[in-house]
Amino acid sequence: MNVHLDPEDTTKSAPPAPAGTARFKSLHSETIALHGGSYRFDPTSGAVAVPIYQTTSYQLPGTDGADKLFALEAPGHLYTRVSNPTQDAFEQRLAELEGGAAALALGSGQAASAFAVLNLARAGDNIVSAAGLYGGTWALFAATLKNFGIETRFVDAGDPEAFARATDDRTRAYYAESLPNPKLEVFPIAEVAEIGKRYGIPLIVDNTAAPLIIRPLEHGAAVVVYSTTKYIGGHGTSIGGAIVEGSFPFGDYPARLPTLHEPDPSYQGKSWIEKAAAIDFLPYILRARAVLLRDIGAAVSPLNAFQFIQGLETLPLRLRQHNANAEIVADFLKKHPKVSNVIFPKFQSGTAKARADKYFKPGNYGALVGFELKGGREAGRRFIDALELFYHVANIGDARSLAIHPSTTTHSQLSAADQLATGVTPGYVRLSIGLEHPDDILADLQQAIAAA
Repeated sequence: MNVHLDPEDTTKSAPPAPAGTARFKSLHSETIALHGGSYRFDPTSGAVAVPIYQTTSYQLPGTDGADKLFALEAPGHLYTRVSNPTQDAFEQRLAELEGGAAALALGSGQAASAFAVLNLARAGDNIVSAAGLYGGTWALFAATLKNFGIETRFVDAGDPEAFARATDDRTRAYYAESLPNPKLEVFPIAEVAEIGKRYGIPLIVDNTAAPLIIRPLEHGAAVVVYSTTKYIGGHGTSIGGAIVEGSFPFGDYPARLPTLHEPDPSYQGKSWIEKAAAIDFLPYILRARAVLLRDIGAAVSPLNAFQFIQGLETLPLRLRQHNANAEIVADFLKKHPKVSNVIFPKFQSGTAKARADKYFKPGNYGALVGFELKGGREAGRRFIDALELFYHVANIGDARSLAIHPSTTTHSQLSAADQLATGVTPGYVRLSIGLEHPDDILADLQQAIAAA
């Protein structure tokens, strides 16, 4: 497997590049999205686009070399279930774009959420999570992980100290969405990360709804999770997820983080802190790849990894239009006489608005807009059925505009009380605003509201 021993080493995915191909470094997201990572071009063919390495296996470098690869003592690829050169190029670019140190691409956002927690917690442990979550994540934490023996303690993120009050000696991680879908109240990243530092607990932040416009690692998060299916892919064609590791000192907390500190019998009885130190790498991502991905196998396909690279290259440009269109839509809905409530960070007040102003890049409020019609649940359903331009799909972050009624779809597996805890009321409609001309978006909304 490729453990990215040296971020400047171009031998991982291809033979060494010719002289005179030094990488251009930039701090600007638009440039990193196109040039991030060590890949410059394929030295065999000269191809500038990252090739799709559609292979299961790789020629091993003799018996001695194979021994080192399997022991994680040398870089290289063993099997595409664990790593692949196309995947590697995507991981490097995403990590650089996020301001992280390393990344792991996976087969879905749900796999990323699960791996992020399972990498730290096991039977008898618990995590503390913000209640405002995507319905699939809530079900994963409340039901599936519970069956694994891992308890999730849901708290109101409006009070950061609630995380401290829910913490005990078996708490292994804090978890939240940066822009909770569909509640849309920005999570207090720095405040909860600081609480985590008091106890040696890493904060995991799902940043799916706010790539680039919220920077969790810069505010103290230890790990960032993505459903790359959404804005990173951007075109509704590919399912994937990713985990990005920042600079949290996992090695400083042996009692709090035993999965990284206790000997692993499947790798020479060494701990992941020891394995990572021996190759100058990061323990969290190393274990996630070498244990969870190896054993559970939620691998991203090479084709989808290629699609996500294409998505990254236009992500900064697309986000500008997504966000601009969303603000136009929110302003329109706010003034509409048949709309009783608009859920959008721009219109929040008090602490919620202060956090939006603190964590969003200026002038960006994301591309998700929620609203309720005065006619309630049935009016919301009629609105959905009357849409012509908007697609009625269970997705966000597509280039197209999308709409859904969460209480009967994405959050339908939750109880009525749990739906309210996540921000879903019976009449709530969620819009994911796309890249169409804003006049056309507004025209479809106008006629659908009139029909509701």
